[in-house]
Amino acid sequence: MDIQNIDQPNRERIDAFIVRQWFSMQMVVHGESIDLSEAAGYYAMEDDEIIGLITYRITDNEMEILSLDSLRENKGIGTALLNKVTLKAVEIGCSKIKLITTNDNLAALWFYQKRGFDMVRLYCNALEQSRKIKPEIPLIGENGIPLKHEIELEMSL
Repeated sequence: MDIQNIDQPNRERIDAFIVRQWFSMQMVVHGESIDLSEAAGYYAMEDDEIIGLITYRITDNEMEILSLDSLRENKGIGTALLNKVTLKAVEIGCSKIKLITTNDNLAALWFYQKRGFDMVRLYCNALEQSRKIKPEIPLIGENGIPLKHEIELEMSL
């Protein structure tokens, strides 16, 4: 596995991967629309195929993870990408890394807590506001769980 920085020469390929995974370049987090084509990040390659991607943005001295995708679960891809952005955050002097996930994403809650993140905030019914911006957000999420709330996780550096 080779981890590479997202840069302009590979941006078109990265954007196509994002659309395959998320169905759109638009992500809505806490009532804000974010264009993932402008996000920094890293991608994992194997045999000339993208097998994972992490995107982030920096605000003040905090890194916010916007997306993390691994096409092969339990192979260390997500962990390797998370480690790469953690090193970047430390290198540029960030005080914490944070992210938002939804109440149905049990795999993300497990993954991030196992790697040192804590749940710090619950935004009840936040998806109602997000659906006003992006109506295609479904009412039912993973495992048949109603998709309602955002959960903020963070890790101090």
